[in-house]
Amino acid sequence: MTDSPAAPLVADLSEDGLLARIFPHLPRGPRTLVGPGDDAAVVTAPDGRVVVTTDVLVEDRHFRRDWSTGDDVGHRAAVQNLADVAAMGAVPTSLVVALVVPGDLPADWVEGLARGFGAACGPHGVDVVGGDLSGGPVVVVAVTAHGDLEGRPPVLRSGARPGDVVAHAGVCGTSAAGYAALAAGRPEVDPGAVGDFRRPTSPLAAGPDAAVAGATAMLDVSDGLLRDAERLGRASGVVVDLDDPEVALAADLDRVRPTAAALGADPVAWVLGGGEDHGLLATFPPDVALPAPFRRVGVVRAPEAQGSGVLVQGSVPTVRPGWDHFAG
Repeated sequence: MTDSPAAPLVADLSEDGLLARIFPHLPRGPRTLVGPGDDAAVVTAPDGRVVVTTDVLVEDRHFRRDWSTGDDVGHRAAVQNLADVAAMGAVPTSLVVALVVPGDLPADWVEGLARGFGAACGPHGVDVVGGDLSGGPVVVVAVTAHGDLEGRPPVLRSGARPGDVVAHAGVCGTSAAGYAALAAGRPEVDPGAVGDFRRPTSPLAAGPDAAVAGATAMLDVSDGLLRDAERLGRASGVVVDLDDPEVALAADLDRVRPTAAALGADPVAWVLGGGEDHGLLATFPPDVALPAPFRRVGVVRAPEAQGSGVLVQGSVPTVRPGWDHFAG
């Protein structure tokens, strides 16, 4: 009886051999005229304008391999970029992925990464059209996403006006609850939240729907509701005044309260300050019917003595405002 051969590492394969394991998992639709395998991809741009965004995931900074599979990381890397496109009011169309991997990384992990991209992109008709592959000491996943405005003007962060309704689509705090469970070494406390942290979802169709409905400003909530509401307020020169979270965000609080109780945490801090749920925060004129699944979470006010930014029920928030890549 002989032992089965060990699964290959990245170092056991040539670059072409590793790419041959990646390409079959990447979606390709009619928008892609030339896909992976050439010097560059060619995609259609019927609007004449292209929405472009980029983001990066660095191992042990944005994800841990002992917490997340390759499938998880691929899914997450795709969603966080697709959400940025949707937040401009655009329809996501394609991704380009640059990947750095160490030689001792199992090739199966890289194949899982490609599966994760396919699983996140395929249902939305988004193609992965190419990228780059290199070696390095840790895994780095850099994604560039493209989108189609379909003839509409982009929805910027800077268009909110006093009197506008502030609305949110998606969930708040679930990813933070999952992260906290993993960090405490107790993922069994809330497997659903852990799953949402590993593979977040975003209401992508809500971005274009908000644009059609007349949204005046919008952004992806990636670093926490408070921090991103503050960014929108400062960009627009207004105050985003959030409603009482016990009412406006009651469903989110109810979702994470049992986990917070089990871990000795504050559920309000997760819902207002937790990031990586990738919901959409938008402002609408007061006479506009909010498109589903947006729900009201506040109102836009004229800047006060302290200037533009964010308040909660008219007061400076006491909850720590979300993630900052350099301040922590």
